[in-house]
Amino acid sequence: MLKLKNISFGYNEKPVLKKISLQIAEGDHVSLIGESSCGKSTLLQLIYGLHHTDGSVIWKGNKLKGPNHNLVPGEPFIKYLAQDFDLMPPLSVVENVGKHLSNAYPRKKKKRIMGLLEVVEMKELAHVKAGHLSGGQQQRVALARALANTPELLLLDEPFSHIDHFRKNNLRRKLFAYLKENKITCIIATHDSTDALSFADRTIVLKNGKIYANDTPQELYNNPPNKYIAALFGDINEVMLRSISPKETSRKMILLYPHEIRLVKTSDIKVKVLASYFKGSNFLIKASLKNQIIYFENSEEIGIGYTVNIAIDKNLIASRTRN
Repeated sequence: MLKLKNISFGYNEKPVLKKISLQIAEGDHVSLIGESSCGKSTLLQLIYGLHHTDGSVIWKGNKLKGPNHNLVPGEPFIKYLAQDFDLMPPLSVVENVGKHLSNAYPRKKKKRIMGLLEVVEMKELAHVKAGHLSGGQQQRVALARALANTPELLLLDEPFSHIDHFRKNNLRRKLFAYLKENKITCIIATHDSTDALSFADRTIVLKNGKIYANDTPQELYNNPPNKYIAALFGDINEVMLRSISPKETSRKMILLYPHEIRLVKTSDIKVKVLASYFKGSNFLIKASLKNQIIYFENSEEIGIGYTVNIAIDKNLIASRTRN
């Protein structure tokens, strides 16, 4: 188990993280999300041991000493993949991945390297020099290298940011399945809602250097406590309850995702269409609701200027209503 107790850190006396305390079970996958500069990358670096903190980082009951005691920063059982990949350009993909693997058993080493290249879909470029690879290809090699000496704890900082969208989804499925199979604890700092929702056991939201929320992805998505958290997962509407419930007189607000608002033939809620954006499987419709902009999804494009009727499930309204 990983435990953090009162972790604080700042650059040039400016606080970046403020008294962070949390526990992560062994083998769990945790996503760190939040707006830029909220402290996600810094928290990963602190766990790895690149920065000193007066707080405690504890792994399996042992307090990690940090850079003030370790001559070489970091811990051998932790692998940290930063946003700069730190590959050696003159070396091939195979050589980069196997750089720190023992040469005592060449066949075993080769099998290990090729197995990892299969996971990150880089076998066909195994003997290409790293300097000749694209940014996305280098990122995949760096992922394989981080796994070469199987870590107990893997820290990933935006690990798919350079990878083509068509390849990213399959790669994520293969990588996180591999981590689960090998019971590798993983913390991933990301801006991608797919990373946060689809592959995490828990999601931690950071804001202004503090833990703003810590729950399952399903709970945070289905019952977002505020607009900040909901907006991290995509488009969100924050509307007055009385705009969608005629009998309501208070100023209570409700959060609604675009897919939770549907087009109907008749309704007390009418909106004027301002734009339609094609998304592939459907259209995102921009509309005006009592002088407020809202977004909803529809299977077909709707012409600009049309007035249409919308509806929201009453049970959803009841569960989402907040002060």
